[in-house]
Amino acid sequence: MPLYRDEAIVLRTHKLGEADRIITLLTRGNGRIRAVAKGVRRTTSRWGSRLEPFTHVDLQLAEGRSLDVITQAETQGAYAAAIGFDYDRYTAGTVMLETAERLVVEEREPARQQFSLLLGALKAMAAGERQPGHVLDSYLLRALAVAGYAPTFVDCAHCGRPPVLATGELGTHRWFNPAMGGVLCSTCRIPGSATPAPETLTLLGALLAGDWPLVEAGEPRHVREASGLIAAFVQWQLERGLRSLVYVER
Repeated sequence: MPLYRDEAIVLRTHKLGEADRIITLLTRGNGRIRAVAKGVRRTTSRWGSRLEPFTHVDLQLAEGRSLDVITQAETQGAYAAAIGFDYDRYTAGTVMLETAERLVVEEREPARQQFSLLLGALKAMAAGERQPGHVLDSYLLRALAVAGYAPTFVDCAHCGRPPVLATGELGTHRWFNPAMGGVLCSTCRIPGSATPAPETLTLLGALLAGDWPLVEAGEPRHVREASGLIAAFVQWQLERGLRSLVYVER
């Protein structure tokens, strides 16, 4: 069987037979793939901790007919312990892994930007320098943007009209609708649209842009409102809910 090497982030694992596991991976060069890790569940296995979710690994794989086979694994970044021992980090990190798997739909479809984005988010989550909710919300918005579902928080998502005030200054549109792709002007608003605070829309833009000083200055009520809008937007774009999102405390 032909061999190849690639970097990967372990997204998910499940048992296969008595001693093996099927590992779902997001790789740098080959997108999302599934591969068999033989004997990994034995106590004598050298690979056990290297092939757990949240781990960044360098792999050698052998191509198979339906599933590839992992023949070598070297840890590049072990984030499972730092993330797994903290409930808020763990639940937020699990949402990120599920989101990455859902957004990279086709197996073996290169997704370098999604790989780099997820790796950076896992590093930030493990470092613990930012609030888990902030890292998660920023990741979700950026991952959707990379996948082609970028929301708009300034100009109207339907007609593109900027929110210009009577004074000529730039303001904010009052309505937000996940199905329409972001904020709406008074002409394009539809029933059921949310009416977030202007500060919340500013915070959403900061999360998308990675403006951390502005994000960290946000008031808790605006952070909660922004998180709710992000969750609604993500679940609308993915067409069905993220199972892990219900465990995230907001």
